[in-house]
Amino acid sequence: MLNKQEIRYCLDEMGKMFPEAHCELVHSNPFELVIAVALSAQCTDALVNKVTKGLFEKYKTPEDFLSVPLEELQQDIRSIGLYRNKAKNIQNLCRLLIDEYGGVVPSDRDELTKLSGVGRKTANVVVSVAFGVPAIAVDTHVERVSKRLAFCRWKDSVLEVEKTLMKKIPEDEWSITHHRMIFFGRYHCKAQNPKCETCPLLLVCREGKKRMRSRD
Repeated sequence: MLNKQEIRYCLDEMGKMFPEAHCELVHSNPFELVIAVALSAQCTDALVNKVTKGLFEKYKTPEDFLSVPLEELQQDIRSIGLYRNKAKNIQNLCRLLIDEYGGVVPSDRDELTKLSGVGRKTANVVVSVAFGVPAIAVDTHVERVSKRLAFCRWKDSVLEVEKTLMKKIPEDEWSITHHRMIFFGRYHCKAQNPKCETCPLLLVCREGKKRMRSRD
């Protein structure tokens, strides 16, 4: 496991690599972000953005999503994986927003997780990006990077990864670190063929050193 100094080094280097890291899901309000994040499960942000471009022109409010048959909504998001399930979740989510929250997306993480298709990760993204509440959302990139860099242990669950990161990273850096780790994992420390040979973190990365040795 990395010590405090090594973690600080990693955070600073990721900051230099990706100073502009941000949420890549295109949205103009918290409601659109909830829908976009719900659609992004097991799917790339680029594909979600392609679909939501037309989707958010057609549907602007929770009522709009409920004004069409489920089959129509399914067709509108058909190019996205698990579209049947996601369409159902979106309509259920919109119904609950209207019934329980007056059509307004709640800014509390626990309230958000009551919405269909919104898990802890989704809720963390929404509170952080839409409402500026410090949070670390652990997606596949954040989990992979955290484990490869030994911020946490390989056997840790997603929740354990989140709690460890919250403990080891200053709270005022949670949200930006979450975005930088996603960019680092998406564009540099990829699942396949990570760019270890050009990585400024190789110095402290056991996993990277092991990979480099196996290439020799």
